[in-house]
Amino acid sequence: MNPANMQHPKVVVIGAGSLFFGRQSIWQMVQSPYLNQGTLALVDTNEERLTKMVRLAEMVARENNVSLKVEGSVDRRQVLAGADFVVLSFAEQSVKYRGIDCQVSLKYGIRMCSGDTIGPGGIFRAMRELPIIMEYAKDIEELCPEAWVINYINPSTVHGIALHRYAPQLKSFALCDSHHMPHKKAYYAVRAGIIGDNSEFTEEIDRKFDFRIAGVNHFTWLLKAEYEGQNVMPKIAEAMRLMAGDENNGGDRGAKAIFNDAITYELYDIFGIIPTCTAHTKEYVRYWQGLGQTSDAIPPLSIWETEDRYQRHDEMWQQVEGFLSGEIPITDYMSTFGPDHATDIIENMVGNLGKKFFINTLNQGAVTNMNEDSFLELLCDVSMDGVKPLHVGEMPRGIRGMQEVVLDTHEITAEAVVEQSYEKLRRAMLTDPLVNSISDADKIIAELLELEREMIPEGWYKHGLTVS
Repeated sequence: MNPANMQHPKVVVIGAGSLFFGRQSIWQMVQSPYLNQGTLALVDTNEERLTKMVRLAEMVARENNVSLKVEGSVDRRQVLAGADFVVLSFAEQSVKYRGIDCQVSLKYGIRMCSGDTIGPGGIFRAMRELPIIMEYAKDIEELCPEAWVINYINPSTVHGIALHRYAPQLKSFALCDSHHMPHKKAYYAVRAGIIGDNSEFTEEIDRKFDFRIAGVNHFTWLLKAEYEGQNVMPKIAEAMRLMAGDENNGGDRGAKAIFNDAITYELYDIFGIIPTCTAHTKEYVRYWQGLGQTSDAIPPLSIWETEDRYQRHDEMWQQVEGFLSGEIPITDYMSTFGPDHATDIIENMVGNLGKKFFINTLNQGAVTNMNEDSFLELLCDVSMDGVKPLHVGEMPRGIRGMQEVVLDTHEITAEAVVEQSYEKLRRAMLTDPLVNSISDADKIIAELLELEREMIPEGWYKHGLTVS
């Protein structure tokens, strides 16, 4: 970013109709004094939804009396020029196709509660999304080559690896919302008994609480938790164990949420460290695939629920409609939403605030017994000058071995998609920790290629694959 533009940063959100990020980006761009004199450019291929999000952003900016400029276009090339940040947040018919991925995989004995980063679901989501990301990378290089490119689309590691490897001229990193700081650290401070609730988290507690998280995105672990030199990992684990006893008493019963506290404690009991993204991590390990000859205390994973997800998305759009119609007062917008990981980081970079955030990027020695170029989720110093991971230490054996398998799966997937290599696609599937049969893998590939043809580049079909 040119220093002259620091007062007027331009943030382009590609996939503004993706409600996961679009509504929150409006909140932060209006709330932040570092951003609200700049430009928010919204891009979506669905013109009706784009129009609604642009109207919503304009209403919120006007209500809060800020000079934020709002742009919108179905053609990304019309708004990329002059961008300082480009956030990739699109997900074309993601609910539908994740449902297909999960049901086909279940047919062959693979259980996925999310299906968007590991297993056949993760591989085929990359098959659908990564070719589009690489097209956008070419446009960004042409129209705003100095912009920071932030990938917010799963599988985050696959896409992050691909941007680093195949678009090295761009400044890029990848994000996930599960380790939003300082909220994540406050969460563990509460579980450790250091504070009573998140509101009590202070800078002093932050300094005294040494906690270190690392791993491949969605397969991250709390490797160290010390408060004033005392190990509080056991206290955190015990809190999770006690919470597990309440998991049947209400709360989210969706596939990604169910039994997470019990699974967290069981993995701690095995490995001595705590998984920090259990809603996904439970899908990365084989223990709850239902393949054992005897029953475990925790049942096999529930399967991604397509219809329930459609309902959630409908409810989100109803909320947007409510704000636009006035049924929900626009004055309530800023109290309805809150800060988002990506826009918090953008604010930090623009304002040179010196805050630390979890970023998916190259290891660069942070985890001392993994490769320099391992693509990991790490606490980093983040500024306009770049992303610098902070020292973590060693990844414990056992977990490190599983990390390497997951990384290999993601790296081979990135290569397969960019090169349109069937050989590497098959290799990625058979490297994946959830796949147990060569024949099953071949059938899953053939079936998903057939069922998802409208979303996958035509070049893949030169192989003439059919379902046998």
